[in-house]
Amino acid sequence: MRYIPVTCEQRETMLRVVGVADVDVLFDVIPEAVRVVGGLDLPEGMSEIELSSHLSALADQDIAASELVSFMGAGCYDHYVPSVVNHVLSKPEFFTAYTPYQPEVSQGTLQAIYEYQSMICALTGMDVSNASMYDGATALVEAALMACRVTRRSTVVCLPTVHPEWQNTLATYSDAGQFSLCDQPSADVTTGATVLASAAHTALLGLAEVLAKGDVAAVLVQSPNFFGSFEDLERMALMTHESGALLVVATNPVLLGIMEPPSVYGADIVVGEGQPLGSATSFGGPGLGFFTCRQEHVRQMPGRIVGRTVDVDGAMAFVLTLSTREQHIRREKATSNICSNHALNALAAGAYLSAVGEHGLAGIARSCVAKAHYLREQLLATGRFRAPWEAAFGYEFALEFLGDVRSMQDTLLARGFFAGVDVSDVEAEHATGMLPAAGDNLVLFAVTEKNTRAEMDAFAKEVASL
Repeated sequence: MRYIPVTCEQRETMLRVVGVADVDVLFDVIPEAVRVVGGLDLPEGMSEIELSSHLSALADQDIAASELVSFMGAGCYDHYVPSVVNHVLSKPEFFTAYTPYQPEVSQGTLQAIYEYQSMICALTGMDVSNASMYDGATALVEAALMACRVTRRSTVVCLPTVHPEWQNTLATYSDAGQFSLCDQPSADVTTGATVLASAAHTALLGLAEVLAKGDVAAVLVQSPNFFGSFEDLERMALMTHESGALLVVATNPVLLGIMEPPSVYGADIVVGEGQPLGSATSFGGPGLGFFTCRQEHVRQMPGRIVGRTVDVDGAMAFVLTLSTREQHIRREKATSNICSNHALNALAAGAYLSAVGEHGLAGIARSCVAKAHYLREQLLATGRFRAPWEAAFGYEFALEFLGDVRSMQDTLLARGFFAGVDVSDVEAEHATGMLPAAGDNLVLFAVTEKNTRAEMDAFAKEVASL
C-alpha cells in the first residue's frame, strides 16, 4: 500500500479545527528534557524514484534467503508452502476480516476456523480444539494455566528438554505470580531425551520425586523435544496421572502425519507451534499456537471455539460457541486474557492441510524423516561431527562439532549454507540450564522435504573440506 501524505492545505485545516497555529504546539505536553530539540539528523528527502533506487541498492547488498540452503530449525521450519495457500489467504474477505462477533456476516471466517479446529483435532487425536493462539510458547503457558484451574493446584513442572524460549515464556508468567514453576527434575539430558536411552531413567526418578509432593497441576513435556528426540510419553502419562496432575504435550504437527498422536499415550492437553502448516519462516514469525484438550476440560479452555449449528431456516451455520475471554465476560471468570487468535495463520494451516491431505502430509513427514537420517549419517562420515547420543528422532537432530562452531557456520554461510543452529547461542540467550554435557559445540540441524539429496551431499562435502 503506497503512502499518500496530506497536503499543506489539509494540514492547515486540521490545525485550525483543533485550535492551534502550529504542529509543535501539540507536543507541549511532553517535557522538554525528553524532546528532540533542533530536529533529527536525517538526510534530505528523496523523490519516489530516487528512494526506490536507493532501497534497491541497499537490498542488493544482501544475499536473498532463497539463494541459500537452510538446515536450520529450532522451532521454525522451512517447509514448502503450496501456492494455493497464499491464494486463499489473499482473498480480501479473509485477509481483512476482523473478529467474527456477528455470525450473520462472518460465516466464511467462522467456517474456516471450524474446519481448522476439526483438522487439528484429527491430527492430535484430541476431542476439541480452540481457534488458535499466538504461538507455541503462549499455547504452552495457557495449557499450564488451564491445568491449574482444572486441578485447583498451582505448581507446574516443565521438563528440561522443552524449547528454551518456551521455558522463558513460562518463567515470565511464573514471575508474575500466575503459577509456581517447580524445579526441573534431575534429568540426564546427555541422552537427547529426558527418558529414552537412559539405563537408570534418572529423569523419571527425578520426576517421581517432584510428583510425590502432591501439589503439581501439570507436567509439561515436548516430544519431539528441542533436540529433536522423542520422549517416553506413555510412562510420563502414567506417573503424572497417578499423582492427580495433567499431562501437557507439545508436539510437531507435520510429524503427526505419521506418528501416533499424543492422545494415544494419555495426554490431557496437546499444544504446539503451527508454523510448519502453511506459514513461511518470515524471520521467525508470525506463526500460530494450536491448542487441544479432552472434552471434559473444554469449559476451562482459553481463547475461543467455533461451533456448528443450524439457523432458523434449518440450514447449517457457524457461530462462536465458547469465548470466555476478558473481552466477553467478567475478568474473574475469564479463562484467558488473550486478545485474539491468529486467524490468518490458522486459515493458512487449514488451507495447507486441505491441499496436501492425509496421505500428502504423511508423505511429507516421511520425506523429512528419511532425509534427516541421511544427512546425519553423511555428516558423521565427514569425521567433523560426533554423535552425543543415540535416540529416536524425527527430522531434527543434534551433533557435536569437533571444532569452533561459529567459524564453521560463518565459513559455510559464505559457501551458501545455513549450517544449523548453535545450541550454546540459544542457551546463552535464554539461560535455561538445559545444555547437555556435550558442551558448547552442539549444533541442531533440521531437514525438510525442500532439501534435495544433491544439496545434502554438497553440504557434507563442504563440511569435510573444513
